[in-house]
Amino acid sequence: MGPDCQSHQCQGQLIEMDQKPDPMSNQAPVPAADPDGLTRLFNPRSVAIVGASDDGTRISGRPLRYLREGGFQGAIYPVNPRRDTVQGLRAYASLAALPEVPDVAMIAVSAELTLPALQACTARGIRAAMLFAAGYAEAGTAGMQAQQALADLAQAAGMRLLGPNCLGVFNAETRYWGTFSSTLDLGFATPGGLAVVSQSGAYGAHMAYLAARRGLGVSYCLTTGNEADVDLAECLLWLIERPEVRVVMAYAEGVKKPSLFLQALRRAHALRKPIVILKVGQSQVGQRAVSSHTAALAGSDAIYDAVFRQHGVHRAFSTEELIDVAYACLRGIFPTGRKLGIVTVSGGAGIHISDVAERCGLDVSPMPLQAQRKLTASLPYAAPENPVDVTAQALNDMGVLNQGLQLMLNEGSYDALVGFFTTVPSAPSFAIALRETLHRSVGARRDRLIALCMVADTATVRDYEQAGYLVFVDEARTVAALAALTRFADTWAQPLPEVEIASGAAPNDPRLGQHPLSEYAAKRLLAAAGVPIPTERLARTAMEADEAARAPGNVAGGTFALKIVSPDLLHKTEVGGVALNVPATAVRAAFDTLVARVRAAAPQARIDGVLVTPMAPRGVETIIGVVRDATFGPVVMFGLGGVFVEVLKDVTFRLAPFDEAEALRMIDEVRGARTLLAGARGAPAADVAALAAALAAVSRFAATHASDLDSLDINPFLVLPQGQGGLALDAAIVSRSQRDTGPGVTRP
Repeated sequence: MGPDCQSHQCQGQLIEMDQKPDPMSNQAPVPAADPDGLTRLFNPRSVAIVGASDDGTRISGRPLRYLREGGFQGAIYPVNPRRDTVQGLRAYASLAALPEVPDVAMIAVSAELTLPALQACTARGIRAAMLFAAGYAEAGTAGMQAQQALADLAQAAGMRLLGPNCLGVFNAETRYWGTFSSTLDLGFATPGGLAVVSQSGAYGAHMAYLAARRGLGVSYCLTTGNEADVDLAECLLWLIERPEVRVVMAYAEGVKKPSLFLQALRRAHALRKPIVILKVGQSQVGQRAVSSHTAALAGSDAIYDAVFRQHGVHRAFSTEELIDVAYACLRGIFPTGRKLGIVTVSGGAGIHISDVAERCGLDVSPMPLQAQRKLTASLPYAAPENPVDVTAQALNDMGVLNQGLQLMLNEGSYDALVGFFTTVPSAPSFAIALRETLHRSVGARRDRLIALCMVADTATVRDYEQAGYLVFVDEARTVAALAALTRFADTWAQPLPEVEIASGAAPNDPRLGQHPLSEYAAKRLLAAAGVPIPTERLARTAMEADEAARAPGNVAGGTFALKIVSPDLLHKTEVGGVALNVPATAVRAAFDTLVARVRAAAPQARIDGVLVTPMAPRGVETIIGVVRDATFGPVVMFGLGGVFVEVLKDVTFRLAPFDEAEALRMIDEVRGARTLLAGARGAPAADVAALAAALAAVSRFAATHASDLDSLDINPFLVLPQGQGGLALDAAIVSRSQRDTGPGVTRP
C-alpha cells in the first residue's frame, strides 16, 4: 500500500517516535515560511505555552509534555509566573520576559484569564495564538460577546487566532504536538498522506487516532473550535496546498466563509486531492417554504449535498465510512470505469457483493464467453461468469485460482477487482500458497485496483497492503469504498466550469425588488434570460381574450388555457384563477367567469388581466426552481413534476451558475428522470438537451440576480419530444424584499 498503509501499531497502541529532545533545551528552531498567516499556527519554529502546568496530565500540562516526548525540535517557552521550571524546562514569568517573539502562543488558561493573556500576546508582537478555553459562543449571549472581544483584539493586532474552545493541532511532519488530546497518551501519529480538519476537537482527534490505528500515516490534525477567526475553509485550503497531503478527512457542522470553502473545494478538484467529509446537522425549513415548492424541498442539508456532488467531495455518513474511503484513496488508484470483477470462494458472498455493487452504481458485467470457456475447462464446477465462484475446491489447486484471476485481469477488462477469501489468508494450510498465487496472478498489474475481503492478523493484513492490495473485512464496505473512488475519477474527468454571468439585470428588466411580479412579468424576465416560454397574450378585456384565441397561428379547433394575472396571487388555482381546455368559442365567457371568481375570492388583489395560451402539447412535466441558501446563495433545483415532486420529493440541487454539462449530470441524478425522459411506455424520447439548456439559463439568471432573488419556481417546465424543445408553462419569482413585505394575498 505504500508508506501511508504501513503498520504503526504495537498491540493496539500507536508506536511512539524514538527521537526525543534534550529535556532542558529551549533551543533548535527549524525554518518555517509564513506566506498565508497560518503557517505560524500549524508549523511553528517556536512555541510559548501560557499557563503551562508542571503536571503533565492536566490540560495545561499535556501540550508541553507531548512536545517534549514527541520530538519537537523548535524552541519551547513555558510561561508560568509561579515556577522557575516547568516539566524540566526553564519557565518565564511573562511573555515580555521571553528571549524572542515566538511564532505561536498556546493560551492554556481559564476563560476569564484568556483575554488578558491575549492582550499580553499582542503587546509582545506575537502573530498567532491558540485558545483552549471554553465558555464562549457555545455558552450563550455573554459568551458570544466575550468571543467577539477576542476576535476584535486579534484583528486589530494582525494576529491569527485558532479557537477558542479548540483542542489544538498537531503536525507529525515536524513533530509539533500543539494539542491536549488524550489520544496522544496512546502514542504519536506517523507522517503520511492523510490530513484531518475538524470543527469538533474531540471528534477530530478521534478521527486521527482511528486512521492511525488503521495503519494510515496522518501528517496533520487541525481542530478549529468556535472559529472566532481561523475557520474550517481556511484550514482546508492550507492543507490542500501542502504537497505531502494527498487526502483530507473533515468533520463539519457548518461553514462560516462559503466563498473560501468553495475555493478550497475547487482547488482540491484541480489538484485531484480527495476530500472525504462527515457533515452533520439538518436544519428545519423556514416559514417562507410554504410559498415555494423549491424552498419547501431545500433544507440546508440538501444544499450541502449539492455542493459536495458538484465539486467531487465524498460525503460520509459514519466514521467507519469516512476512514474506509480515505484509506482507499491513499492507494492512489481511481478507476476511470465502473466495471467490477469479483472472484470468490463463496457463492453467497459473490451474490452479496453483486447486490451491493448494483446499489452503488458499479457494473458487474459477465466475463467474455471465451474466457468463461477457458475457466470452465480447468474448473468445471466453478461459476465462470461474474462473480467467478472458484469454490473452496480451488484451494486444492491454486493454479486454477491463478488462471481465474489472470483471465479476469487480462480478458475481463475490469476496472477493479474484489476477491473474497474469508479466513483463508490466516489458515496455516493455505496462507503461503494463497499469498504467492495472488502475487503471481497480479504480477505487474499494479495499476489495477484490487481489494481483498479477508480476516487475518495485523501482520498478514499489512503484508498484503504492502504488496498493493486494499484489505477489508466486510464486503459491503469494500464495494462502497471502490464506488467512491470511481466517483472521484468521474468528477475529476470533468473540469469545473467557469460560467460567465451578466453583471446585473438585463436592460429594461424591472428590478426584482421594486414590486411583486405577476406570472406574465416573471416569464418575460426568464424569456430574456434564455428560458423558452409558450406563445401567449395578456388580455385586459374579454374582447382582447377573444382576439387572442382567434389570432393567426393558433391551431383551428384548438383549446386554450386562461390564467388570471396578478402580482398579488402566487397560487392562482386556490382562488379559481385558472381555466383549462377552453374552446376558442368559449374564451370570452371564460374570461368574465375567471375575473368574477377571483374578485370574489381575493377582493384586494390587483388584476392585470388574463393570460391566454394555447393548450400545450404532450410532454414530460418537470420542475425547475431556485432558492436562496443562507450560506451559499442561489441554488437551482430540478425534479420531475406532478406526484414525483409533491410526494416522492425526488429532486436534486446545484449551486448557481453552472453549464449544460453539469445540468445533464443533475438530470441524471433524479431517479425517475432517465426512464421518463427516455420515453416510457411507447412515448417519444424527450428533448433532454433543451431541458439542460433551460436549467443552465435559470442558473445564470439566479446568479445574475443573486443579491435580490429569494425564490423562483417554474412548475411545470414541459419537456417536449426530442428536437422540439421545452416550455415554461408557469413561473413565480419572489424577491428578497417581497418575501416578508409583499401583499401575498393567497399565501398561507
